[in-house]
Amino acid sequence: MKRASIKDIAKLAGVSVATVSYVLNKKEGSRIGEATREKILEIAETINYIPNKMARGLKTSKSKLIGLIVADISNDFYSGMARCIEDEAMKLGYTLLIGSSDENPSKFKKLTELFSEQQVDGMIIAPVMDSDETVQKLVNDQFPVVTVDRYLKDTEVAGVRINNDEVSKQVCSFLAGKKFKDIAYVGYDTRLPHLLDRQQGFEQQSTKNGVELQEILVGLDNIAGEVHQGLDRYFQNSSNRKAVYFSSNKLAVAGLGYFIKNNISVPEDVSVIAFDETDAYSLFPVEIDYIQQPLNEMAKAAVQLLDEQIGGQSLQQSMIFQARLIHKKSVR
Repeated sequence: MKRASIKDIAKLAGVSVATVSYVLNKKEGSRIGEATREKILEIAETINYIPNKMARGLKTSKSKLIGLIVADISNDFYSGMARCIEDEAMKLGYTLLIGSSDENPSKFKKLTELFSEQQVDGMIIAPVMDSDETVQKLVNDQFPVVTVDRYLKDTEVAGVRINNDEVSKQVCSFLAGKKFKDIAYVGYDTRLPHLLDRQQGFEQQSTKNGVELQEILVGLDNIAGEVHQGLDRYFQNSSNRKAVYFSSNKLAVAGLGYFIKNNISVPEDVSVIAFDETDAYSLFPVEIDYIQQPLNEMAKAAVQLLDEQIGGQSLQQSMIFQARLIHKKSVR
């Protein structure tokens, strides 16, 4: 016989998995009505729901589990962030459960439901496109949640991110100061606010600095192919000194592959700046200038914000950290 789950109770009660988790764990500070609470408990008893969590969690109403949902665990940025968050969580006695949404809103939603079933005390999340409704449900249920790296414009939720627009402006001004007049920006065709901040900051500063900007915006299905096509156009249409700003490490790796394939030397033929670090840069013959995000500080802040919510504080603050340009040997 199939064991009854929190999801079964939620379906029968017509409420979210997070709401059921809150009631069954007797968590304080929620605004769940008494009628809803009694209905959930009655259904749980009727279908013989048996919690499968450790006794310690049931006694204290805290599981000491935190769920982390990253956008792509194969990306060095997110794997590094996950390690930093795990280290910080362990200092406060939490165990971290990690899921990767792979930029898929359906998978993102299922992971939030899975973590709720696992009775995590809270979640740290990197929202994907079209995940607004899922995040808003967590907020409405007063489930402890903190966004990291990314944010949602129309959802008030505590979060940790960097100064994307400002650091892109700094990159543009730096390249303009090197007398580049024709610069390519390689980014994603996206609606994610943090990436739009990155793009728009560069656009605004290029206008201010009198730089001719060529944008190469790609989708997620064929990153390398679209980056290569865009760089083909850039190199064919301009005879000026070349500089390329890649707005993510994945885009940079695709672009560096293009330069190798076409015998384009860095920085002799083109100067390069990339967003974020990755071990793949070490395979390139020239050290790459890159934007460094303060992972340790961001992770510590994210865990602290979540821990305070779990403790009963109502927080919706955003913490913005300063990224910085690390100079190596790919710009001249």
